Amino acid sequence: MIYKQLGKTEWNSSAVGLGTWNIGNQWGELTDRESDAILRTAIESGMNLIDTAESYGIPNGCSELRIGRVLHEFDREKLFIVSKIGNWGKRTGPGVPKTTPDMIRLCGHAIAGRMKTTYIDTILCHEGDIEDPSVYIEGFKQLVWEGMLRTYGISTNNLEVLKRFQELSGGNCAVVELEYSLLDRSADEGLIDYCRQEDMGILVRGPLNKGILSGKYDLDTVFTDSVRKKWNQGGAQRAFYEDRLQALGRMQEVAGQKNLTETALRFILSHPAGMVLIPGATRPEQVLQNAAAGAATLPPELYERLKAC
Repeated sequence: MIYKQLGKTEWNSSAVGLGTWNIGNQWGELTDRESDAILRTAIESGMNLIDTAESYGIPNGCSELRIGRVLHEFDREKLFIVSKIGNWGKRTGPGVPKTTPDMIRLCGHAIAGRMKTTYIDTILCHEGDIEDPSVYIEGFKQLVWEGMLRTYGISTNNLEVLKRFQELSGGNCAVVELEYSLLDRSADEGLIDYCRQEDMGILVRGPLNKGILSGKYDLDTVFTDSVRKKWNQGGAQRAFYEDRLQALGRMQEVAGQKNLTETALRFILSHPAGMVLIPGATRPEQVLQNAAAGAATLPPELYERLKAC
């Protein structure tokens, strides 16, 4: 596994961490035993960064609760836990109102409680298009003062939102989580450069584009999970899915491979920004595959050919 400094945090993070949206039943139901195996495999394979969110899972918080079941088995100080505030309860009602810093503090304390830890390494604002993040920033600052939070940031692909967050935080935005993959490189249009300029650690969500880059799916696939059902025939995002499959075909031709999982992860690791990937998994075998991809970057020639696609 490659390890790299995550921006101004100075953390020595594994190049590939674990995203835990997948272990919360939204991508298909898992038992506690199955999720435990995924988490243990990730940490034992060298992944030392775990990404989650207060809203991940059915019910809300399921992913964090499952992390809390396993976290005590390992040296907490050697792990970096990232969570997010912004969507608690929204699938079942109006959600927790983010009207005061105390509401952010409330959510932060709940996150730590669900994961049975006395502190969180990073909490991110989970509203990627927010116009005024002041309430989040003030709440995060108070959590830092309490000793419950080490650093904070935002999950967004909007450059103007990120600039505003950085300005209002007094330059203290430490981590940015953004969407980036072989099939979606829009973050290269200024966002990643700004993160590098401000020495922000970059976490990459969706590095496999919700599994499309694995090459397992085609036009006849019927998705049953709650996340991708909209890609099915007649679904709200069917056109998006068909466009991505066409782009996938071009990538497969260039790489000479059908399954682009390893190539797609190493493509991002080859980026000069030094980003950390957080792919999810629903089986320990997937975790091991992702961890193995974190051992190397792509040959320069293949990286440039894929960039040109």
